[in-house]
Amino acid sequence: MLIYGVINSLLAQPRNLLGGHVLSALIGVTAQKLVGGEMWLASALAVALSSVVMQITKTLHPPGGATALIVTVGSEQLKALGCWYVLLPALVGVLLLLAVALVSNNITATHSYPTNKYWYTV
Repeated sequence: MLIYGVINSLLAQPRNLLGGHVLSALIGVTAQKLVGGEMWLASALAVALSSVVMQITKTLHPPGGATALIVTVGSEQLKALGCWYVLLPALVGVLLLLAVALVSNNITATHSYPTNKYWYTV
């Protein structure tokens, strides 16, 4: 919803979208590998650490927390993907979302996405 409905938000910018999901996917996979036997602990660590890392890297994108969570509570097939989860479905899915957002948000002259004042913020 952020990249389609609130395009002027810092949280909806491509840097946040890409960074938030990819970093969170990495953290989710790591939490799953380290403490996957305890789903509650892996899930809590994945979401909490994702939030902290996104804040530190200035790539906060709230749905990224769900990306971290999904790999810890998902099916055994999903968990078996390991680091591949970061590439597919996480990165490929985010790139598809971004492509659709770029097209749909720039069709009319009244919208412009990404918002340049946020894209380069470090």
